[in-house]
Amino acid sequence: MIERKTMSRASPLLLVLLACGFCFVTYSLLAMKMHNRAAEWAYDAEAIVVPDPIIEMPRNVKMLSNARLPFHVALTATDAPYSKWQSRIMYYWYKQQKDLPGSEMGGFTRILHSGSPDNLMDEIPTMVVDPLPAGLDRGYIVLNRPWAFVQWLERAKIVEEYILMAEPDHIFIRPLPNLANTGYPAAFPFFYIKPDQNDKIIRKFYPSEKGPVNKIDPIGNSPVIIKKDLLKKIAPTWMNVSLKMKEDPETDKAFGWVLEMYAYAVASALHGVQHILHKDFMLQPPWDLETKDKFIIHYTYGCDYNMKGELTYGKIGEWRFDKRSHLSGPPPRNLQLPPRGVPESVVTLVKMVNQATANIPNWNTE
Repeated sequence: MIERKTMSRASPLLLVLLACGFCFVTYSLLAMKMHNRAAEWAYDAEAIVVPDPIIEMPRNVKMLSNARLPFHVALTATDAPYSKWQSRIMYYWYKQQKDLPGSEMGGFTRILHSGSPDNLMDEIPTMVVDPLPAGLDRGYIVLNRPWAFVQWLERAKIVEEYILMAEPDHIFIRPLPNLANTGYPAAFPFFYIKPDQNDKIIRKFYPSEKGPVNKIDPIGNSPVIIKKDLLKKIAPTWMNVSLKMKEDPETDKAFGWVLEMYAYAVASALHGVQHILHKDFMLQPPWDLETKDKFIIHYTYGCDYNMKGELTYGKIGEWRFDKRSHLSGPPPRNLQLPPRGVPESVVTLVKMVNQATANIPNWNTE
């Protein structure tokens, strides 16, 4: 009887000890498994972030950092009426998108490289910088852009760590995040920038010891989101390469109106900088048909259609929208919408121009 009572009293204690031991062993096994899984995830995450940045945006980058990284929007422009009305529309849509969810747009500066103030100083935040010395641009006014950035970066107090280089004919169609938040600059790939097909010319400015020509990205300087300190290093080289390219008759003839774009691509490569290429960064009507998932409309091409909604590119259409139709002053308010059948991208472009001009005071005063 005594032995049985002792065993009866000992059993609950033994069960508790056994249960605690089982829990401890289970916890240890789970902890080891979770640690191994975490190590495997860390290795996989590194593999995701590291792929060649000139191919595409590394997947799941946003998952690795939730920190907001605002960028400063820098718009280079002149005081010509053609540049002014585009700048006003661009700034209007910047203000509409800036504070919406998903936006990492910070401050804004129009870098006016005409050398003197104009009548938009109170409407758009502006810094006036000098143009190149007379005659140096050889009639190619875009050559002033890199020189404008050199001056602005030296003189301006920019609180943001990143900069978006933009142009007057850009319209923000949705809030723009910082696509460069991996540390690599972000750029839009242009189908007509082909360094690998211009090897002979490129080698004049990018020596063979720097590596293969395909290290040069198929981009221009805009749109590009880049760290401020990195742009400070690239900008003087960009300016010098631009001038050297313009001085070389063969290069000038081959690159034409995109010469300055090639110069930025070469200057970046000379500094060992590669860009993440974002095809959704921008769209260009009439070739890009939809605005879905895109951030910027670049209306550099004319949009010509007949009344059946068919593209008549190269021939003035029965309906058209072309920024070059308004070289001497702004387009009128309430432009006629495209006919039925015209792509959504063109319809959206005209609607956004109309909304901006309807809400910008004193629109037709240029």
